[in-house]
Amino acid sequence: MSFAKVKHIVLVLSGKGGVGKSSVTTQLALSLSLAGCSVGVLDIDLTGPSMPRMLSIEESKVTQAPGGWLPVPVHEADEAKGIGSFRAMSLGFLLPRRGDAVVWRGPKKTAMVRQFLSDVLWDETDYLLIDTPPGTSDEHISLAETLLRDALPGQVAGAVVVTTPQAVATADVRKELNFCKKTGIQVLGVVENMSGFVCPHCAECTDIFSSGGGVVMADQFSVPFLGAVPIDPQFGELVESGKRPHYPRGTQINGVDISETAAETDEATSSEGSLVDKYQSCSLSRIFTGITKQLRENIEARSES
Repeated sequence: MSFAKVKHIVLVLSGKGGVGKSSVTTQLALSLSLAGCSVGVLDIDLTGPSMPRMLSIEESKVTQAPGGWLPVPVHEADEAKGIGSFRAMSLGFLLPRRGDAVVWRGPKKTAMVRQFLSDVLWDETDYLLIDTPPGTSDEHISLAETLLRDALPGQVAGAVVVTTPQAVATADVRKELNFCKKTGIQVLGVVENMSGFVCPHCAECTDIFSSGGGVVMADQFSVPFLGAVPIDPQFGELVESGKRPHYPRGTQINGVDISETAAETDEATSSEGSLVDKYQSCSLSRIFTGITKQLRENIEARSES
């Protein structure tokens, strides 16, 4: 099995498209890496592989090795800073051009998912996050069947389900929770994404999509609620242009003034540095620190039970 060296496998699911599932996967991975864990991301969203762009490694190519593929490095471990290594694999690395369409029928998608699970050679990895397509499609069924058949006991930690506050999104995510129940995959928690909008000028957070839908849904299904994540345009800028986030004076996250973490200098607004380094200046990194802490605690509690 290609993930024999992986300790915990976590699926990231969403009931519908456009809820920011890949964004949540990216930030979970970066936060776990900042906590000193070695991380991998496997992108099985075959018709919309966005991980290469999210991780700013679109030009990278997969390396062939005896027995399979080597995942693409996002960054190496830095013991001095307490940062773990980060690797990623996506169909996007295998396409000749970024805009190429993937027009495949179900059997070919199923075969590709199984090949990703068997042929990607992950090294020692604490957490492997699997970014899935929206809904419950052929890819999900193939993924669940293969993992439940081939994974080691306890290796599949469970799933993180991503929703947005609107009723239409939470209704679709209920189907995803039922999918987990039917396949025997533990739900590690729900993340409510796009829960408010952080103004880049005054840092005020406005609930443009309402809020609280994820909490209500988690309560209804008796699953943990991991946290609410607002829209921060500066995270989008970081991903799109590599610009380090910088906030107006007085901006606070969880009671901490983050405007002082990046002084108004050329260094604060430059594109220099790695993605994981610049992400630490982002307001969302403070929120995901709490989310990943709770996620790890939920995984450990499940392992001990």
